[in-house]
Amino acid sequence: MTGRLWTTRVAALVLLLLLLLVVVRLPWAGDLGMHAATVERLRHGFLDPGNPLVDADTPSPYYSPWTALLGCVAKATGFSVFVVLRIGALVALGVLVTGVWRYVRVLSAHPGAPPLALLCLVLLWGTAQFSWSGFLGFHSLALTVAYPSVCALGLAFHLWTWLARATGWGVWLGCGVLWAVILLIHQFSGVVASVGALAVVTTARVGRGGWGRLGAGLALGVVVLWAWPYYDFFALLGAGDGMDPVHRSLYRDLIGRYWLALVGVVALGVRWWRDRWDALVLFFVIGAVVFLAGGVSGHWSWGRVLPAALIPAQLAVALAVVDSGRRAVRAGWACVLGAALVVGAWGQAGTLGYVVERGVMPGVVEAKYREPWAGYHWITPWVGYGDVVMAREFPSRQIPAYGAYTVAPGYPDFFLPDEGARRAAVRRYFATGAAGSVRRGIAREYGVRWVVDRGTGLRDAEGLREVARGPDGQVLYAVTCCLTPAA
Repeated sequence: MTGRLWTTRVAALVLLLLLLLVVVRLPWAGDLGMHAATVERLRHGFLDPGNPLVDADTPSPYYSPWTALLGCVAKATGFSVFVVLRIGALVALGVLVTGVWRYVRVLSAHPGAPPLALLCLVLLWGTAQFSWSGFLGFHSLALTVAYPSVCALGLAFHLWTWLARATGWGVWLGCGVLWAVILLIHQFSGVVASVGALAVVTTARVGRGGWGRLGAGLALGVVVLWAWPYYDFFALLGAGDGMDPVHRSLYRDLIGRYWLALVGVVALGVRWWRDRWDALVLFFVIGAVVFLAGGVSGHWSWGRVLPAALIPAQLAVALAVVDSGRRAVRAGWACVLGAALVVGAWGQAGTLGYVVERGVMPGVVEAKYREPWAGYHWITPWVGYGDVVMAREFPSRQIPAYGAYTVAPGYPDFFLPDEGARRAAVRRYFATGAAGSVRRGIAREYGVRWVVDRGTGLRDAEGLREVARGPDGQVLYAVTCCLTPAA
């Protein structure tokens, strides 16, 4: 048993070391530009940062307690936004690891349970590579470790720990505040945290006095949500339908992405047989029901609750290995889980490409590697902070990270009233054969100073001057007319 414990600890440490090396390289993909832009706006205008992506004075749910803290760090240190994001990633990773460790110790006193749980949470997924913020797979974490979702999930594990042990008024009130902070940091992870908290509280059989303290904690949490100054949290309750198209892919290839977690579902079945009010079982059931309801009803954004089903399954099988009673049963679980973890690690082996050079990896591993985005640092010698850049959707996800604005946001923005008009303006500007007067009018309306496009479609366009060339045939043009927005 001692040898197996050390093997588990070493494997968990290797996994954490790889994630730390990923933080050093910080591969660019997904929403990194959004979070970088948010920190940059807070650095320049902490009290009234405006929209992080476009030149508009609107609120944004990306201004959370976590990004506000990172904005303060950026302002105080003068570090570049990407250095600050690396610091945030290190802190968030620490919050996640300590949170998992503490919560698992609530569920089991066995010293091997926490490191084994970490391995399960990161590796027990599927063989199809998949990444999304709020999902703890190794490949997903490698690309989202600097996102607020990692910090939010880490705090969720701490919340469940405190709830499981809550006694006095101070702890319950503190849990209410922490619950609100998690929801403000990352709303989808906040839903997962809420489902887990409901399972913990329901199965803890809180006494009459405890329900009163729980109610007070919830009330205080609602007050914190209401008082948050950067955006109206409760207005987001009506934003779900607009986010559905983005999340449709969460319901694709379910077997390929998650089939290894089925061993955890079996472990949950064993736990349910022993205790009909097991917290992990209830956690899983609520999460699975909401996920399935989203698929049936077409509310694809509900798919973000899936970690509420995966986390308890992954924890359950880790606990089965150390707490199943008979030695032979534990050995059986250990063999099954060991094989599943090896398969899971192989399925996510392409993540090693974010740590080492591609040429160093074996060919079969290199084939799994996905190239991260290149970024737009090449425009920074010319494009200044606050300049407006006309760009299509994909570059609009990255350009604001360097301080510039784009005409239309690269992501859906519930609080931007003219989002549709902005997207239509971008389409008109880049339309083949668009008249010079149309482009001039759009440039004047939105104060466009620069244009980024791929290929030669704008090479001879009136009022544009080529300034620089970037990767993949991209070109930066300076707008030589209509440099000020219309009054």
